[in-house]
Amino acid sequence: MNITIVGSGYVGFSIANLFASNHKITILDVDKVKVSQINSGVSPLNEELIVNTFSKYKKNIKATLSEHEAYKKCDLVIIAVPTNFDDKFGSFDIKTIDKVIKRTVKKLDNQLIVIKSTIPIGYTDRIIKICNYKNIIFSPEFLREGKSLYDNLYPSRIIVGGKLKESKLFADLLDNSSKGKAKKYFMESTEAESVKLFSNTYLAMRVAFFNELDSFAMAKGLNAQNIIEGVCEDPRIGNGYNNPSFGYGGYCLPKDTRQLLYNFLDVPQSLIKATITSNEKRIKVIAKNIKKTKYKVIGFYRLTMKSDSDNIRSSSSVEVLKEFIKIKNNKKVIIYEPLLKQKTFLGCRVIDKLDYFTNNAELIVTNRSDSLLEKKKKSIFTRDIYNIDE
Repeated sequence: MNITIVGSGYVGFSIANLFASNHKITILDVDKVKVSQINSGVSPLNEELIVNTFSKYKKNIKATLSEHEAYKKCDLVIIAVPTNFDDKFGSFDIKTIDKVIKRTVKKLDNQLIVIKSTIPIGYTDRIIKICNYKNIIFSPEFLREGKSLYDNLYPSRIIVGGKLKESKLFADLLDNSSKGKAKKYFMESTEAESVKLFSNTYLAMRVAFFNELDSFAMAKGLNAQNIIEGVCEDPRIGNGYNNPSFGYGGYCLPKDTRQLLYNFLDVPQSLIKATITSNEKRIKVIAKNIKKTKYKVIGFYRLTMKSDSDNIRSSSSVEVLKEFIKIKNNKKVIIYEPLLKQKTFLGCRVIDKLDYFTNNAELIVTNRSDSLLEKKKKSIFTRDIYNIDE
């Protein structure tokens, strides 16, 4: 099968590598650098499993800037363009995906279009009517940053929205390309869109809950780990997403919780808004606790959301840094983040040598523990207990 994927971000490129063992993949993107990288055999993502898989199957993956080349022989189109959050309107910015789908349907002869981008609830039905093109379905992805291909290979479940005969064919395509034994669910696209946003909002709520538990433990001088383990021994609660952090962040949870809140405009709710507010308060709690320390030179170690991530967008560490800058008074801040190539970030000096950073920072602030900081154990501020990135 010839599969065209629109978008080479972590969702699109992960799916490309999932299917590349048995299918020919064409990636359509507007980013000339990424297109050149892919065609040169260089992965645009620094995820270990993706790098290794791409090296093995790169002959089956090509990238192009040309719509004509991308669509001329395709049997299936997967839309995986980003939908960033628009703070002005309090909802996803759908201008890009609107434009992509409207242009795509003009190039096709009734082939199936599968939306993998995260979208507002009701979007698929809306775009079907606007484009007068019935063969559009939505299939949510449940991918962790840094583990996106692994999560595609071993999916927790396969959900396909849009009750077309092609829906089952796409579900089978996912199932046959994966290594796990995931249960398949078929439902309306609007229901599948709801599954995506409610799933991520629940995870955000759980993160917020255990972070509030940790905030309580800090304030009362208690051992957070003892409390968490006592709580989570109950099988109804379990151990997932219970490792304290500076707050939830990354590609999905912040924007998906806010989008779900927007979809609740005409429905009474309390938990959704409370989850968002809790995360905002956690950022302030962490910043204030750093300020309370006796140290004068504060070093922020890594600003990525997760240890194996290659971006700092919507990172809780960045949000803590922003909040701390507001209240730091006479404290000096330095940063160690290899992804930053500039000399300063948010007005703080960026150090590119780890030894220099650790020798000069009196207190090292890090969202997650790192073996590279073992020698500095006595002067590290983290709320990480289990060193797990979920």
